[in-house]
Amino acid sequence: MFNPFKDTRTKDNSKRSLIAIICIIAATFAMTAMLPAEVENYGFFSTIPAIFLIVYIFMTQRIVESLVLASLMGVIMVSRPATVGEGTWLGNIFDDFSSSLQNTMMSEDIAWLIIVCGLMGSIISLIEKSGGAFAFGEWVSKRAKTRKSSLIWTWILGIVIFIDDYLNSLTVGACMTPLTDRYKVPREFLAYVVDSTAAPLCVLIPISTWSVFCGRILEANDWAPAGEGLKYFIKTIPFNFYGWFAALIVPLVILGVIPVVGPMKKAFKRVEEGGPLAPPGSEKIDIHAGTDTEIPENPSIWNMALPILVLVGSTIVMDMDMGAGVLITLAFMFVFYLAQGVVDAEEFVDISLEGLKNMILPLILMVLAFLFADVSSQIHFTLYVIETATALVSPKFLPLAVFIALSITEFITGTNWGMYIIALPIVIPLAMATGADVTIAVSAVLSAGVFGSHICFYSDATVITSAATGCNNFDHATTQLPFGLMGAVASAICFLITGIVMN
Repeated sequence: MFNPFKDTRTKDNSKRSLIAIICIIAATFAMTAMLPAEVENYGFFSTIPAIFLIVYIFMTQRIVESLVLASLMGVIMVSRPATVGEGTWLGNIFDDFSSSLQNTMMSEDIAWLIIVCGLMGSIISLIEKSGGAFAFGEWVSKRAKTRKSSLIWTWILGIVIFIDDYLNSLTVGACMTPLTDRYKVPREFLAYVVDSTAAPLCVLIPISTWSVFCGRILEANDWAPAGEGLKYFIKTIPFNFYGWFAALIVPLVILGVIPVVGPMKKAFKRVEEGGPLAPPGSEKIDIHAGTDTEIPENPSIWNMALPILVLVGSTIVMDMDMGAGVLITLAFMFVFYLAQGVVDAEEFVDISLEGLKNMILPLILMVLAFLFADVSSQIHFTLYVIETATALVSPKFLPLAVFIALSITEFITGTNWGMYIIALPIVIPLAMATGADVTIAVSAVLSAGVFGSHICFYSDATVITSAATGCNNFDHATTQLPFGLMGAVASAICFLITGIVMN
């Protein structure tokens, strides 16, 4: 039915949005007149896109729009020095924005994300179609007969699947959502439990994709001798404080030792009053939204267990290559499911494509987050924050300063591994030169990466967990923020104490 009042409101909102965007871009152009001639000398100006991003997200809750505008601001700032007196300014801005987007899309990280996350969506859809997820839910439901026990089982499963944070979030979220829904668990709380046993656990386990990646970076930056990167990564495990606290706070919250507070408390109240399990807007990112899976007769738990075992095993055998692992798993599932008659070849392809399609929005969010991180690196945002935070700090307080500074930058940029690549070449020589304990300093970098990614609205960890649990990523981030801050404060205290004691 035609509603003139609704149409009027829509037009007014559209006009306000357009005016706001024009004002933001105009203000950015005006600001460039105050910028130094060299990008390396931008100093505090390099933080402006990041500050804008956080403020705009909280004001509008429109994350895609916020990332695009913040990236555009950074591109305008980058383009300005090269265009003064050199012709078309606007043309260069669009060229630079296009180049940054192309470089992001063509990077190995994005290609890896598309392969791994996209095909993980296919694997999850196939497992659901086979009845494996349903059978697993039935198996767990016989052992988890209360809300608390279902969440403890979610936490345990998150600890067991430690090989990779993406694998962890997607698998645990997809498998446990139906069960926790039975006990009226708000999707925000399920997302918090799943997210807190993904990256935080991977940074504590010597057999994970994180350990391999970090070990190679430690070798590349001359702290670990060639071939001994994993050995040196193991040295940091006891001091990766945020990983420990994030994982251990979860059962304390589930059991009521730590009370549910803040936005999470409102989520529980919404559900208790008969409201929906998921917050508004969750259907946009939910990989299960709009699907009506028919459960086959006599569903088998092995239809879920064997593919996951193959995925974990093949990833380990292929030198922690998740890309190869998902391809091998899909090949196994094709043979395994067709042999049972669960699906035919055409259905297998259709379901795989449907699962891949369900991952489009999460992938777009991650591409935009990487784009913003790339633009931020061009204006030397992370470098400025690190240098500012550590300039006047003694060796005893270096780990604390590194943890706080990089937690802030990671919360804003949302790319943990990308931050490691930028920060470790700075922090390791700095620790060596000042006489600070290098192990503690490196641990501070690793912990900051996990914390910032854990609570960032658009980080890969937040987006993947939100997609798997069917929870709007803005609400997921805001509801778990108080618990993340608890872990961060405890970690900061530990870095302060260890920095003093071990230097």
